[in-house]
Amino acid sequence: MADSPLAFFRRHPNYARYFTGMIPIQFAAQIQAITVAWQVYHIARETRSIEESAFMVGMVGLCQFLPLFVLTLYAGTLADRISRKTIVLWSLVVEGLGVAALMLTALDPDPSLTPIFVIAAVFGASRAFVSPAASAMVPMLVSRTDMPRAISLSTTVWMIAILGGPFVGGLLIAHSIATAYGVAVLCFIAGIAAMTTIRAHTTPERQEGNPLTQLREGLAYVWENKVVFGAISLDLFAVLLGGATALLPAFATDILQVGPLGNALLRMGPAVGGLAVSTWLAFFPIKNKAGVKMFLGVAAFGLATIVFGLSTNLWLSVAALAVLGAGDMISVNVRQTLIQIVTPDHMRGRVSAVSGLFISGSNELGEFETGVVSRFIGPVMAAVTGGIGTLMVTGIWAAAFPALRKADRLDHE
Repeated sequence: MADSPLAFFRRHPNYARYFTGMIPIQFAAQIQAITVAWQVYHIARETRSIEESAFMVGMVGLCQFLPLFVLTLYAGTLADRISRKTIVLWSLVVEGLGVAALMLTALDPDPSLTPIFVIAAVFGASRAFVSPAASAMVPMLVSRTDMPRAISLSTTVWMIAILGGPFVGGLLIAHSIATAYGVAVLCFIAGIAAMTTIRAHTTPERQEGNPLTQLREGLAYVWENKVVFGAISLDLFAVLLGGATALLPAFATDILQVGPLGNALLRMGPAVGGLAVSTWLAFFPIKNKAGVKMFLGVAAFGLATIVFGLSTNLWLSVAALAVLGAGDMISVNVRQTLIQIVTPDHMRGRVSAVSGLFISGSNELGEFETGVVSRFIGPVMAAVTGGIGTLMVTGIWAAAFPALRKADRLDHE
């Protein structure tokens, strides 16, 4: 059994500062996400059908993905050239200002979807920079042997935020959408303040050559390393097809009919399972058969998505989402640890950028894909067919990437 988190933080004080800052940041992100989806769905429902309104929620994902797609690879190159802490801080400032702008849209007596979509694009641009820089910064705050533990603790924060953020967001939305955004802004301020106290050296060793050459090197490395490429592409296609979370406002409002608090419970579902698994992994990290366990986690994600789509009971739906979150957490832990361990430090920014692009494709673009499918066959069948697609991808990738399937230990290359 590993030592306690407090002992770990004492050994790595700069990581403790990073960890402290990420708590309110992740809470803010979850409150913002649930509030945007709820706001967009209900503005759309004033004049549109259930299917069309679900499609509009999916459009939020597309608006975030497009700037991510354009900027992420450049952002990864930048993270291998300048201070990663600086990139993270300024990106979070932009995101916090975006949430403040959303608060103003909520105060408009005649709200429009257009400014919300524009602000969503700003979020996408900001996250294009923060994701590779933050991922590449963590290995500079802890020792190599403590990397799996650091990633487990970071994902635990993420799960706690996904668990608590939607609940708090649901309560705040029931009061007012503007209040929810206001609390998110305060969380961003607190998180940014904590991040400024990091004292570690976060500028990588300077690399020779122009950024375009470095970008090509990063892409070539990912393509040639089949463990890395297999891990991030599995996540892309599995979550791209199984993105049920984009449908939660439709399920809460028109299928399960449980209102904003029920929507918050559904949002919390994945975090219940994910937090349980990430907490376990923080004390008992995966030590062998990592590849097999990753594939099993993705398969559980797909099966749970099918059950969620077919469920007409709130608590069964929450339970299915909890299993979904548990499976996803196993996959996330293995993937992130493998990528950071096998990638040399001078390339971590670029490789993290490629990984982040794939993850964003699975999340934001997955929301859009789910919204489009829902537009034609409805939310229920969109979730069910997405889960089936995830299972198919799992089988295909297990056969196509034997090196990933056979990956064993996570504590050394």
